[in-house]
Amino acid sequence: MNGRPDQVDVHHPQLHQPQLHQPQLHHPHLRTLVQTASFHAEHRPTTAAVLCEGRTLTYGQLHRESNRIAHALGAAGLAPGDRVAYLGKESEHYYEVLFACAKSGTVLVPVNWRLTAPEISHILQDSDTRLLFLEPEFAPTVEKMPTAPPETTVELGERFRAWKASHPDSDPPSHATPDTPVAQLYTSGTTGLPKGVVLAHRSFFAIRAALASEGLDWIDWRAGDLALIGIPGFHIGGLWWATQNFNAGTTVVALRAFAAREAVGLIRDLGITTACVVPAMLRMLLTEPGVGARDFTTLRKVVYGGSPISEALLEEALAVLDCEFAQIYGLTETGNTAVCLPPAAHTPGDPLMQAAGRPYPGVRAKVIDTEGRELPPGAVGEVCLATPARMVEYWGLPGKTAETLVDGWIHTGDAGYLDEDGYLFIRDRIKDAVLVAGENVYPAEIENVLEGHPGVAEAVVVGAPDERWGEYVHAFVVPAPGQRPTPRDLHTFLVPRLAAFRLPARYEFIDNVPRNPSGKILRRELRDRFWTDSARQVN
Repeated sequence: MNGRPDQVDVHHPQLHQPQLHQPQLHHPHLRTLVQTASFHAEHRPTTAAVLCEGRTLTYGQLHRESNRIAHALGAAGLAPGDRVAYLGKESEHYYEVLFACAKSGTVLVPVNWRLTAPEISHILQDSDTRLLFLEPEFAPTVEKMPTAPPETTVELGERFRAWKASHPDSDPPSHATPDTPVAQLYTSGTTGLPKGVVLAHRSFFAIRAALASEGLDWIDWRAGDLALIGIPGFHIGGLWWATQNFNAGTTVVALRAFAAREAVGLIRDLGITTACVVPAMLRMLLTEPGVGARDFTTLRKVVYGGSPISEALLEEALAVLDCEFAQIYGLTETGNTAVCLPPAAHTPGDPLMQAAGRPYPGVRAKVIDTEGRELPPGAVGEVCLATPARMVEYWGLPGKTAETLVDGWIHTGDAGYLDEDGYLFIRDRIKDAVLVAGENVYPAEIENVLEGHPGVAEAVVVGAPDERWGEYVHAFVVPAPGQRPTPRDLHTFLVPRLAAFRLPARYEFIDNVPRNPSGKILRRELRDRFWTDSARQVN
């Protein structure tokens, strides 16, 4: 690490196991990430902020290095509101850039490194990114983009270190407020093009403040915690979990990319106390050969979400990991979690185990019919959430923003109901999203590309249940006249055009697509046969 050679303080949980009676770490005066960085640099400069691949970044170093980058962004001509993209796997540098953007008033655009060149090109063009931080591993992908890269590209490595070192580590001037945009995350789109969700600083403070105000420990942060980030930082779950731990002043353990064997090793050898994962990751941890309860003895809490979880998997995880579990539900548009199933509700056999949870203090949930009327408990309709952590807007899409954010309510596109006690149960999707290992995949994205194949007349994509990944992508294909494409042909065509998690796992050739009298595709008719034996129409 660059910066002063600090003495590093890593609270090893096996030596300093957090006690349940310890107070939560909450600093109510912190309301922006700028304040977070400076506060912890002053009060715990030698405490490890990030551990990654054996490297340590202290809070003092995080503050100084992000200061240097903030100064460098200004020297490069970037002004508040300009977009800065990051294309790379998890590392301490990602968090340095995050705090630098917060301090300079620029907006961080984390790019999913699994995307293809055309998909990355869309994000960089749509966001009008002016500077790109790029890991060398992904330079060949950027070179294949159909459009020119941003005007400035800083390759992580020696050039990045030299670029930082040429600027001072003093505090840059900052005018950040809780409503200042700080991040823009891209979500899959119903029209085939991802939308940029703009989030302000408040999105990363509102929920923890609500929990603290009521003295709730549904999700908590305690002295000595080592927090594993299983979800990548380009996903709202990963970014939110990291910022919560930074705001508390605990230590984040960053995985470059999730691998079950590595994750188990870190939990066991470092003494990880908390973790945030999607259900597919839980399954991988439990099925890793040779892994057992002895590997998870230091865990005190697992936060999970991103997709529904089966009761069987949850009960196995509760038994093997033997710690508290908290389920979170929300969207990028809600600033991540808006609803939580607290640890006390995680009792095998309890009907609440099928619930998404209940809203946090200060968050409201309602269920509406197609006319926008609020429905009574038990009636299924569209779930709407009102939360102080909600998005600012969809970048450059005022019409889409107005459709999703209505009078302060986020319309989720999920179908569910509230019970008499205010617990939310998700039953289906109103939108057509497929959830693959916690990633939203919209059929239109795949259908648009598939229909570019000369052998395809029409394509319809649905989600089907999958034991490991939650759901898989199933493509129905109507061949073009005189054409007989094979699944291999279609797969080969899609590989350079779609990220791997968006690729169909199975293809089914049909003579025609079912439609109603007005010509609308009867997607549900194609999807239903995969879900006939499931009480819940999402997995």
